[in-house]
Formats: sequence, C-alpha cells, structure tokens
Amino acid sequence: MGLLSTRTPPLVGIDISSTAVKLLQLSESGGRYRVDCYAVEPLPPNAVVEKNIVEVEAVGEALRRALNRSGAKTKFAAAAVAGSAVITKIIPMPADLSDDDLEGQIQIEANQYIPYPLEEVSLDFEVLGPLKDSPEMVNVLLAASRTENVDLRVAALDLGGLTAKIIDVEAYAMENAYKLIAAQHNVPADALVAVVDVGATMTTLIVLQGGRTIYSREQVFGGKQLTDEVMRRYALSYEDASQAKRHGGLPESYEIEVLEPFKEAMVQQISRLLQFFFAGSEYNKVDQIVLAGGCASISGVTDLIENQLNVHALVANPLANMSLSPRVQAQVLAMDAPALMIACGLALRSFD
Repeated sequence: MGLLSTRTPPLVGIDISSTAVKLLQLSESGGRYRVDCYAVEPLPPNAVVEKNIVEVEAVGEALRRALNRSGAKTKFAAAAVAGSAVITKIIPMPADLSDDDLEGQIQIEANQYIPYPLEEVSLDFEVLGPLKDSPEMVNVLLAASRTENVDLRVAALDLGGLTAKIIDVEAYAMENAYKLIAAQHNVPADALVAVVDVGATMTTLIVLQGGRTIYSREQVFGGKQLTDEVMRRYALSYEDASQAKRHGGLPESYEIEVLEPFKEAMVQQISRLLQFFFAGSEYNKVDQIVLAGGCASISGVTDLIENQLNVHALVANPLANMSLSPRVQAQVLAMDAPALMIACGLALRSFD
C-alpha cells in the first residue's frame, strides 16, 4: 500500500478524525470540480484518540453509515495517516537511477532514518525533481509509517465497505487542497502560508512555501475543550452540548464567559505553533494564515488572529468554486467546508 501512490480510479476521500468520519467524492468536467457526494458521520467517544484508531469496528460502522447517506457508488477510497505517525525525509539521489535501483537505494537509506525494523514499516517515495545546483541529482521524498497505522485504516475502510487504494499523509492532503484556496485568493506563488487545522482534539500546523510543505507540527488542542466547558457550565450531555455549540440555544452569558476565552486560547495555540516554526527556521513571520478544521467556523476568530498576530487570516473553503450535485445541500456543506480540507485533498487524488 503506497503512502504516496499515483493514478487511480474515482475515489472517495475519507478523513478519520477523533470525533467524526468525513467522506467526500468529487468529479471534474470542463475544468471545474463538482461535489458529487459528501457526508460527515459522528464517531462514538474514544473510538479514535488523538488520530489513533482504537475501535476499528466503530469506525467501520460510521464509515458504512456515511457511505449510505452520501449515496456514493464508488468502492475505492483514499485515506490518510496523521503527520505524527509518519517519518518523512528528503534524500538526494543520482538522477540516472532506474526505478528498481532507486527503490533498492531507498530501502538502504531508509534504514538510517527509521527507528523501527523495516519489516514493521510501510514505505513509499516520490521523486520531487532536480537539485537546484546539481542537475545530476534529484530530491526524493521518503515517507514511512508503522504498518499497523496503515493496516488499521485499511481495516476500518474494509469494514465500511470500501477498498483502500491510497493511504496518504494528512499534511500532504492538506497541501493538495490548499492549491484550490491559493487559486481562489490569488495567493502569490512564493508566499509563506500557515494552514492551521483546529479539529476536535488536535491542532495541526503546516507551513507551505511555493505551495509545498516545509514544516508540520501537531499539538493537543481543539473544539472538544469548548464542548467540555459547555457541558460543565450548563449541565448538558456531550450530544446536547455539541448541538448547542453548532446551532445556538445557549444562555446569553455563553458568548462572553465561554466562547471568548476559548477564541483567545485558540489564537494563543496558533501563536505557539508558529513560534515553534520560527525558532527552527530562518523565518520570523508568515504572509497568511488559513484557518481550517471544525473550529474555523467560529465567528470572529480570523479578526482576532489579525489583531493579535498581525497576519492576514482567512477561513478555508476548498470547495468554494465547485458546483454541487442535486443531493448535496449547499448550506450544510458551506458550514462543514473548513473541516473538509483533508477529505478534499484526498478526493483530489482521483485526478492525479
């Protein structure tokens, strides 16, 4: 199972997060993408913990429900493992190696970089292109993950009635979806862009330059902290707190006492992630912050980021310029769109 495989039949993109499975299928006609099928199906608590599948049957059942509800007919899927579960390394190699020689050489190199026995690892590589100053060499991206991380996703898809054709890496799926956002907003090609995906329990930062990922980092923080606070303060069940958070119906005090402090905490987390990036690189500012994930829809967060971090910020909607099939509800999709970056990046693999 390749971590970075190539040309494939039509695929559904499947994002398995800690609170939901997200399914998206796209088609293309006349140079424009169309959202054919989509569904977001909640997961039972602790079925996935910090991007690790704990209860594979529960994830499989949620996938089956999502598949049925979406009306998707294809049985092939692309899913992704979290960046924290993947080791990536860019290795210079002679440009004249045949594919077989390159594969053999990668295996030898991989031994140096991977702290596990190679028989426990799923490996893949992609030739990125020639080195700047030595055209006789090419940069090769090596991606490796413990086979169990890959196998659990393959098994969950299988239980959901899907066949895994591609297992990608979440950061690369986000990079793939970001291309659509860059095109929508005419982002300069050489811009340094931070995409911050604030999910339910994890926040992921990827920094892109020239549209390629140069840095990624995850930390534990997300919307579940807001849900937990709503549960505690207003004595609600998890389901009721989640609903109220999304659709309203909480006391007036909610905005000031609960939501504002959470928004402040979110901006602090983003600032911290960026500080880690600046500390280890030659940069000390980014040109733009793109906010993704379920928490991106909270109104006013981008203003807060702009005021406190002094960087232009926007909410990700990779599907903004797409047409929709009749079965897709535009309003619901627009609300979920910022959380569909990974699913979108995976669905785009159909057109590689």
